[in-house]
Amino acid sequence: MNSENMVGLTAAAGFQIGVRRTITLSQEKAWELLTSPQGRKLWLGETPTILFEKGYAFCTKEGINGVLRVVKPNEQLRLSWQPASWAEASTLQIRLLPAASPGRTTISFHQEKLDSMQRREEMKVRWEAVLKRLMELKIK
Repeated sequence: MNSENMVGLTAAAGFQIGVRRTITLSQEKAWELLTSPQGRKLWLGETPTILFEKGYAFCTKEGINGVLRVVKPNEQLRLSWQPASWAEASTLQIRLLPAASPGRTTISFHQEKLDSMQRREEMKVRWEAVLKRLMELKIK
């Protein structure tokens, strides 16, 4: 299969995937949900503590290692993301975008530098499940 037929493959960033959902929360409340212990556990995994500061390195109980590269409260997180079983780290970006309607925010997960189409599919399923569970958590 040549690269023209490979969905999500870019020359600069390897395979990438993006998933987004709009939620009925302000950007501030969406940030609180995402960074709360319950919300954080859904997308990042279990961490004893985490400081949302540029340069903060983390390791989850699930074996995911990374470093926060960009932290813009209520707007954006960009971090390296590497499960123990992966040879190379990927880049994960989470953005909180204002939606067309007031009081709504689009949560976007974008991951690049994935090593294969199979890994891309795996992460697509993961981020879709995370967004679904974040929305359920918000309802409680």
